Amino acid sequence: MDNAALVEEATKKSGMLWLALPDLPYPRTAWHIWHDGAAYVVTGGIEQPLPGLPEAERVTVTVRSKDKGARLVSWIAAAEHVEPNSEEWAAVVPLLAKERLNAPDGERQAERWAKEAYVIRLTPTGEVTEAPGGLPDDYAAVRPAPSPATTVGKAPFMVGGRRRRPDR
Repeated sequence: MDNAALVEEATKKSGMLWLALPDLPYPRTAWHIWHDGAAYVVTGGIEQPLPGLPEAERVTVTVRSKDKGARLVSWIAAAEHVEPNSEEWAAVVPLLAKERLNAPDGERQAERWAKEAYVIRLTPTGEVTEAPGGLPDDYAAVRPAPSPATTVGKAPFMVGGRRRRPDR
């Protein structure tokens, strides 16, 4: 398969990307949309934290397989701001807003993005660093970032839930 077609098809189908950002030890996940040959992400303000992305010129993007959830392809992207009130902004922001889950301000999120966030276009450069048949054996490329978040204690009470008896 042609690498450009693989990048486009995989990125279109995947709901998440992993972005290798400057000065971070682990890639960060990001929701995105694919539009007109590029992936678009929103960061800043209360949106997904992607430190270093607004300043980056190039980033490595890793895409997972929609079927198996495993790493499918990694590609190099040129990162560029989409300027508020530009033609590109007018075309892309409504699509991003439609995909943004649980927006606290609904229809006014585009105004908020223009004031406090960045819409970044990730355009494939044609450089593919990993593809099927050429993936490294180690899994270190996309490990979750360390986090203090834990789940401890009993599961919450569920109305209508049944108690399970221990096996005898």
